[in-house]
Amino acid sequence: MLNRLFKRRKQPKVFVIGLDCAPPELIFDAWRDELPNFRSLMDQGAFGEMYSSTPAITVPAWSSMTSSKDPGVLGFYGFRNRSDYSYDNRYIATGLSVKEKRIWDILGEQGKQCIVVGVPQTFPVKPVNGFLVSSFLTPSTTNPNTQWTYPPELRSEIEQLLHPEEYDVDVPQFRTDDKAFLLKQIYDMTRKRFKVLRYLLREKPWDFFMFVEMGVDRIHHGLWAHHDPNHRNHDPNSPFVSSIKDYYL
Repeated sequence: MLNRLFKRRKQPKVFVIGLDCAPPELIFDAWRDELPNFRSLMDQGAFGEMYSSTPAITVPAWSSMTSSKDPGVLGFYGFRNRSDYSYDNRYIATGLSVKEKRIWDILGEQGKQCIVVGVPQTFPVKPVNGFLVSSFLTPSTTNPNTQWTYPPELRSEIEQLLHPEEYDVDVPQFRTDDKAFLLKQIYDMTRKRFKVLRYLLREKPWDFFMFVEMGVDRIHHGLWAHHDPNHRNHDPNSPFVSSIKDYYL
């Protein structure tokens, strides 16, 4: 009887939400009571401060987190790294630079189904035991010769799901001075990504699911001066003063 009971018990699943560039002082402190989903996770679970990588930037932080290796072991300290001892020769640390196994590789070897969406340094795409949608370093999602999903057939599923729109791995013009246009790009990208996430959650088997939302980073890059009253370029009368907070809400 006990054997049958344990066999029927569902195995636990792990879902990792990644918000690139999200300031802890806003999510966990200033806006905590206004973000019910985050507050619910905190109130019903456990949370605490953790050390990031050094340097604490997108690359290498996410690869350090998912591989448990620091930048010194990984061999890169940012997007652009010296390829030799000169000041001129640089290389971009794409997924090819990550030689260590990451958590979905380790879990996949144990037979666990993994879904990975938008985690930095997942392009070029490598096979996983499950499904993968690559990250913001992907050069194109419209070029037929660019493989940005695993398995490759997942690309056509996403294209059909979003048709006639195209999937965005990033905001192509996040340094624009047209902030209204920037916001539209960010909202469109996030909306489409969450549509894909819901599809994968509903239609695909998984034991481990991880995604990273890049819209958070782009909105902070583009609109922080409008948000932060201590910024030297802050204009309290700007129509974009609440844009960052509105995005979180």
